Order: sequence, then C-alpha cells, then structure tokens
Amino acid sequence: MKAIVYERYGPPDVLQLQEVAKPVPKDDEILIKVYSTTAAAGDWRLRKADPFLARLFNGLWRPKRVRILGFELAGVVESTGGGVTRFRPGDAVYAACGIGFGAYAEYKCLPETGCVALKPVNMTFDEAAAVPVGAYTALQFLRKGGITRGRRVLVYGASGSVGTYAVQLAKHFGAEVTGVCSTSNVELVRSLGADRVIDYTKERFADGGPVYDIIFDTVGKSPFKDCVGCLAPNGFYLLAYHVNPLMIVRGLLVNLRSDKQVIGGTMKENAEDLIYIKELIESGKLRSVIDRRYPLEQAAEAHRYAEQGHKKGNVVITVREG
Repeated sequence: MKAIVYERYGPPDVLQLQEVAKPVPKDDEILIKVYSTTAAAGDWRLRKADPFLARLFNGLWRPKRVRILGFELAGVVESTGGGVTRFRPGDAVYAACGIGFGAYAEYKCLPETGCVALKPVNMTFDEAAAVPVGAYTALQFLRKGGITRGRRVLVYGASGSVGTYAVQLAKHFGAEVTGVCSTSNVELVRSLGADRVIDYTKERFADGGPVYDIIFDTVGKSPFKDCVGCLAPNGFYLLAYHVNPLMIVRGLLVNLRSDKQVIGGTMKENAEDLIYIKELIESGKLRSVIDRRYPLEQAAEAHRYAEQGHKKGNVVITVREG
C-alpha cells in the first residue's frame, strides 16, 4: 500500500511517498480503508521533534516508533479480527489514532475498543476526518472548566482546529462566547455562533473588557498575566497545547495562591466522546471547518501550510476519493 513515511526529523520535505506492507488486523482490531486524514499540530510537531522531548518517545536521532504520521482519520472498515463485535466490514467510521499515528496511509489497523465510532451520516469523509482530535479536545477541556449555561467563555484562537469546535460547543452548552482571532477570521468565528468577536490585531481583550468564567487558549499564544487577571472568581484558564515548565510553575502558583485554576494536560481518547460528538453533528449543532485539501502525495505541502499557524479550522489530506 502507499503511505507517507519519514526517516528523519526535519522540514516538510522529509515526508516521502513509499510502498509499505499492508497491515493485518489482530483478533481485536479492525482494518480501515483510509479515505481522509489531516495535517494536525501533533503531526507536524512530531515530524520536527518539537518539542525536543518528543525524541524520547520516538527515537533520539531518527524516528523509530512512528514513521507514518496521521493522528486522525475517516474511512471504511474493510475487515475485522475474529473477536471484533462493534464493527462490520462496510461500516463508515471516524477515529483518532492515538500515539501510534499511522493515518497517512491507504490502510490503518485500530483496536475496536479504541477511539473509533461510526461516521456522522451527514458528513463527507473529508469533513469527518477533521473532527475527532479538535472536537474531543475542545469538549474535554470545556468540561474541565465546568461549562454550564450562562458561563462567560473566551476562546483564544477561535478560528483554529480546536477553537472552531470550542466556540460551537460552548454555545451548545448555553455559554456566552467571545472569540479572539485575526481580522480575516472574524466573520468565520461569528458564523460559528460567537456572541462577540475580538480582532487581536486591533484591540486587546484585557483592555476594559468583561471578566470571564473560562478563558480557553487553544493555540498557546494568550498572555498569561492578562488571562489570569481577566478571570472571574473561581474561574478557569484552560491551556490546550504543549505547556513548558515555566508555564507549569506559574499555573501551580496561581492555583495555590488564588481561587482561580490554571488547567493544562492531555486529553483522553475514547469512543464515547466521538459518539456524543457524532450526535451533535447529525443534529446540526456542530460542523467542521476545512481551510484547504491536499492529496496524499502532497502531504509535505499540507504540513508546510498548516505549520504557518494561520489556517482556518483544519487542513485535510485526502488519501482516496469517496
């Protein structure tokens, strides 16, 4: 089968199209014919070994554990292991691949108990592939922040892959939502349901504005001091990105010295959240945002564009037409 493989860390050009062995599902696995995947931050960061500590996971000098990237996918179950009961051949599914990655290929095996669910019926494969990681990250962080009706939520990076879902989900839960983005994305964020949109190139959200119950930084660019200062009593500052040691220390000090909470960490991949998100999508309450699409053989170009940090929503890589 065809797959995008990288043999060394570096720029997008290290991604090369190669022929590799087609995987065979184990007793508890399903074999998925991949139709679509994405150029997600987890993909290009691992390709670059950014942060450097990623090398401790994937090989100090060159990639060893993960040589085929691709953190999420949508496709069709081609075959199943003998012990599989949740899925049948022909089922259209969407999934997060976890630390094994591997979606930049024509086929991918995943355990049936993994983060896999039936694809929303009202989405194409491209649309569905852009859902899992961004949507469950937004959902789980908002839950950590105690999202409820009437809460005042600010989403920093509201036009990104996590931010676009955070805006929609916060509105679904009945929150009053403010989105922060650049000029070119104001109308997009407003169309997702934001009650107020702040163009960070023209104004600072901390200048005389309201206080918020939840400030959700989805991109790692919010000013720490301003965010803590704009939190209401018992408010939550949510950090959905790689947090450096200094940020961890600053967060712990806030948590110890005040009634405010700074929360980071990683999310738990699970099928239950994908099923819940599927129901929201099928009821018209959630949609994916796709900026650009690239064929599999142009994965390097997809990475080059995605890591510039200015994409709207998601960058999709189409493995096969469907």
